[in-house]
Amino acid sequence: MGVTVAKKLVKRANGRNLIKRIAREVFRRQRENLPSCDLIIRLHAPVGTARRMELNTDVRQLLGRLPGSRGRDTGDVSV
Repeated sequence: MGVTVAKKLVKRANGRNLIKRIAREVFRRQRENLPSCDLIIRLHAPVGTARRMELNTDVRQLLGRLPGSRGRDTGDVSV
């Protein structure tokens, strides 16, 4: 899995790193429920004032939409 966050969308490095950490942690917790494939997560729009919990939910929902994934929810991630 690869995660990319453009500087244009999140100006500060700590914000970009936070988003990457959250995506990696959600992936790690759901890895056993996902199909075997290569993934690239790319931020599409500015995050703005989104909270960690909202980011966790968004990444979980995206991973749950993958074909062949078992939709078991593993709970929120606290990074």
